[in-house]
Amino acid sequence: MPNYRRAREGTVYFFTVVTHQRQPLLCLKQSRACLREVIEEIKSFHPFEIEAWILMPDHMHCIWTLPALDNNYSSRWGLIKAGFTRKTKASFHKDALLTGSRKRQRESTR
Repeated sequence: MPNYRRAREGTVYFFTVVTHQRQPLLCLKQSRACLREVIEEIKSFHPFEIEAWILMPDHMHCIWTLPALDNNYSSRWGLIKAGFTRKTKASFHKDALLTGSRKRQRESTR
């Protein structure tokens, strides 16, 4: 029987997050500002400690420590991604490039 590792409370986690189609938008000044703002917003009601964070143009690596009795990193990432997308949509979205498929999939154009 396999011995799977399970998420535990108060544990340190390492993440790699990649932009959609590896678009190089994370190191743009407006993107960094929006990401920082969204992270602070999420941390205010879903606390976690950032041990390290490396931002590359098309991906990021980070190490988080979650509070004791809390292992819900997935909802934090969901909120961070949604908030970042919402705040940067005006900067990156181009209506002229929006195809029917992108509309159905609720995708942007950048």
